[in-house]
Amino acid sequence: MAPIEDPLLLLRHSIASGGKIIPTTSADSSEEAPLSKATHLVFTDPARVAVPIDAPTRFTSTEGKAVDVRSIYFAWLNRDFAIPEYNAVATKLNEEMTGAAAVHMFAFVERLVLFTYLEGAQEESEFIKPLPGDKDAAAGAGAAAPGAASKAAPAASGRAGRGTLDPRLAEIYSGERRMGDRNTVLRGIKPTDFSHVRKLAAPFMTRKPGGGPSAGVSANPTLALNQKPTRRPDPIILLSPSASALLRMSNAKSFLEGGRYTPPDHGSASTMLHVSRLIKDIDASRPMRFILVEGPEQFKPEYWNRVVAVFTTGQAWQFKNYRWSNPSELFKHVLGIYLGWRGEEPPESVRAFGHRVLACSVEKWRDPGQPGAETSRWRDREVVETIWKSIEANMRAKGWRKDAAPSSI
Repeated sequence: MAPIEDPLLLLRHSIASGGKIIPTTSADSSEEAPLSKATHLVFTDPARVAVPIDAPTRFTSTEGKAVDVRSIYFAWLNRDFAIPEYNAVATKLNEEMTGAAAVHMFAFVERLVLFTYLEGAQEESEFIKPLPGDKDAAAGAGAAAPGAASKAAPAASGRAGRGTLDPRLAEIYSGERRMGDRNTVLRGIKPTDFSHVRKLAAPFMTRKPGGGPSAGVSANPTLALNQKPTRRPDPIILLSPSASALLRMSNAKSFLEGGRYTPPDHGSASTMLHVSRLIKDIDASRPMRFILVEGPEQFKPEYWNRVVAVFTTGQAWQFKNYRWSNPSELFKHVLGIYLGWRGEEPPESVRAFGHRVLACSVEKWRDPGQPGAETSRWRDREVVETIWKSIEANMRAKGWRKDAAPSSI
């Protein structure tokens, strides 16, 4: 069999037949070399052919430039990578070649067309220039075999990579059923533009001014029946960022959810926690998820309507960035909670806040290895239940419901 000279056809044929493709440092070598140092690509099937690795191919990019052999082969080797990962390995290869050359970074559509062609699922594309002999082959087949046979000749010629076909073969090829892969069957060779769907959906998404969340669907009962229920926002609990606070991000979950106090780890890097609690008087069917944060720096204005409790040590600097920086005003809107050691009085600043701040105390922490250290920890759950009952009562008073948060507090 005469050797195929076109690099694209060589690569396509080798992939189909399972022939070896070896990057080498010379045309005569058969020793595999790194792609960054290779000068030739050696194909072993159907006959040994060495192609310069920087030779241009018939594949053209969206800018109209011919893509070289190295870029085509490298893209095929990394065909399973997504675009970001492919760009990363291509950049690494370009760095290894120290600027002597650079592989082409294929766009999504270019990769799609290239892979479907190399896999044999596509013959023609705007990105792939026809072989010089294809037009002559099509004309010769058209003169010998009328009708459908004349249409099949160019594709068959492109498949074989040789000159004109026997007219009888061209007629046989005309009845051939083309097979496709998932790319050609499901996606095609061009991305589909769905921007027109936005215009079609606009009448269904329009809301009447001042009509509330369901105003846009009031005229259409079918949409109203299919509309998904609004998701209830999660309530928020603010912890004190003070280093002296007994309850921090590192131990809040085990205390509020597990009912056991442990000392805080001040090295914790967590900025947000979630704890779950069944609030029976608001929603007896499912637990509510509470968000715990130490500060309101990432708050949107409407988040303040979801704050149900603020843990404090009594230090005024904690409230500097709050919606209400004055503690007396803050605790008119939000429940305050102070957690201290049993047997110690709360600070004077906390007592000055009055009844709007719930003062709780836990047994002092002792090393679990000491005798009797665990005997007093049963009171932790009692303190936790007191805190949750106060939070629940405050939420009911502020208007929390099974399916909605209050619009203001």
